[in-house]
Amino acid sequence: MSVPHKLLVVEDDHNLGTLLVEYLRAKGYEADLRSDGQLGKAAYELGGYDMLILDVMMPLKDGFTLAREIRQRDATTPIMFLSAKAMKQDTIEGFRSGADDYMTKPFSMEELLLRVGAVLRRAKGVEPKAPEPEEYAVGACTFQPRRQILRTPMGERKLTTKENELLRLLCMNRNEVLDRSAALIAVWGDDSYFNGRSMDVYIAKLRKYLRDDPSVEIINVHGKGFRLISEARD
Repeated sequence: MSVPHKLLVVEDDHNLGTLLVEYLRAKGYEADLRSDGQLGKAAYELGGYDMLILDVMMPLKDGFTLAREIRQRDATTPIMFLSAKAMKQDTIEGFRSGADDYMTKPFSMEELLLRVGAVLRRAKGVEPKAPEPEEYAVGACTFQPRRQILRTPMGERKLTTKENELLRLLCMNRNEVLDRSAALIAVWGDDSYFNGRSMDVYIAKLRKYLRDDPSVEIINVHGKGFRLISEARD
């Protein structure tokens, strides 16, 4: 059984912090909460965290200062900022402080989860610790994400990296809505207009690959994203 990643959330809004920690735990992570920068630094110094999620505006020690202090001796532990400050210069300051990612409030929990997984993959070179099957059964098709192989009634296809990651997200959210913006950020790195058009092309490709099985469908959910409709086989 795999050991879950351990995350430290430093957020002075008690309600938001508690919500974040409970959500991350429900998704298979270990997560601790601290309410200000000093307490956050003390928790970090005890060691053992795979990723830090820091609010920017906090009492006693702000998130930028905390990140800079950590980066003086630790260049590898991933850091994500959460902030109500959405100006370009604030984002730049966040990355200059050593951040691996920067999210502005408000944000969706699904987007947060996908970003956390993406940061951990980039930083550690590993998959998220939440267990993933070697193979997804998608109607009469099978999908092996680690091998980037899709088998349909018409044969086997080697998927490109983006095709593979997009189909993986759809399978992970089977029969539920995959948020469009969250998918763009997870696969393309941002949710710009041009990346959105690119994703639409890849969705069309996946629909073409899966069309041999009429029980499988990728549908548009207006204003939200996509849903992979299929039944998991026993």
